[in-house]
Amino acid sequence: MKLDEELLREILSGLDALDYVKPEQIPDIPLYMDQLTTFMDERLEKSKRYPEDKVLTKTMINNYAKNNLLPPPVRKKYTKEHTLLLIFIYYFKNMLSFHDIETLFGPITEEHFHTGAVQTDKEDSLWSLEDVYRQIFSLEKEQMKRLKEDILRKFRAAKETFPQISQESGTKESLCSQTDQEYLQVFSFICALGFDVYLKKQLMELLIDQIREEHPSGGTKKK
Repeated sequence: MKLDEELLREILSGLDALDYVKPEQIPDIPLYMDQLTTFMDERLEKSKRYPEDKVLTKTMINNYAKNNLLPPPVRKKYTKEHTLLLIFIYYFKNMLSFHDIETLFGPITEEHFHTGAVQTDKEDSLWSLEDVYRQIFSLEKEQMKRLKEDILRKFRAAKETFPQISQESGTKESLCSQTDQEYLQVFSFICALGFDVYLKKQLMELLIDQIREEHPSGGTKKK
């Protein structure tokens, strides 16, 4: 593998293929678990790494409920709000622990998850979970644009690393083979992407720790 324009086009094309589930695509009627897992698998298919991967399984749903990430179903059926929460969980589960997700979602579930709950007169409750979801994903287009620009900068910077260095010894002899150079440049690109993810994950965890201090009811038991 080498860093070239064709690879960059493949990366950006892969990003363009990703799309979030729009609220209007989610059924308004409650779904049984089998229907819910099928819906999630179909709608988020392009985000799977391998075709045989499952976006959501019965075991996953039960684990989310067991760890207080997801409110219980209503008469064994999952509402549109359950589906919205599961989509959020899907994006966070590879970045945060269940304990952190529980803390992060605690205030959201308490204030904005209304299915089967008694409505309050709090001002915050005027924002439904669907409203919150729409607001969050309305940022997607601008975020994707900035992400592509950042990837392009990292790609070009990685291309400048590990240049072919030669030395004079009667004839010019490369100190780094072309194959090794190509691999090291790819390694450099992956490290740049990974460092960015690492820093953002650290920031996310710091913010969640602050939420935990302000909302201790979100759970204190690490999982």
